[in-house]
Amino acid sequence: MQPTIVHSKEKILIGCSSKMNFIDNKTGELWQSFMPRLKEIKNKISADLFSVQLYNDDYNFNQFDPSAYFTKWAATEVSCIDDIPENMETLLIPQGLYAVFFHKGSNADNSTFQYIFQTWLPTFDDYSLDARPHFEVLGEKYKNDDSSSEEEIWIPIKRKV
Repeated sequence: MQPTIVHSKEKILIGCSSKMNFIDNKTGELWQSFMPRLKEIKNKISADLFSVQLYNDDYNFNQFDPSAYFTKWAATEVSCIDDIPENMETLLIPQGLYAVFFHKGSNADNSTFQYIFQTWLPTFDDYSLDARPHFEVLGEKYKNDDSSSEEEIWIPIKRKV
């Protein structure tokens, strides 16, 4: 399972966010509050949805702690932020290098994430994790909780010096 290394352009997202951890995971509630309001967002670039994770600088990817907090976003990409719906926010994802992994299976299947953080990243000599947003692109083949679902997992990386 080798990723594609891509240089992503800056992305502008509009959506909703929630602070959570893996013990008190509010992902379902976040998406349930966002999806009925998706039609309110103007200037969408595509029908793709973005599940974004923002981790604090002290978040330890080497030693998984299910009680560590992060901010999760349910969002979509837009061309501009002229009209932001009430109680929604904007998120700018800076340009940069990403390792893009393809995941097929239920969103409850964490095997791809385990591979990324336990196998691929620790043994990949050319790159290290970068302090930018992590995200999944949920495109037309994404089906929530379905074993045939497909999505892209975008992990921010930088060249080791």
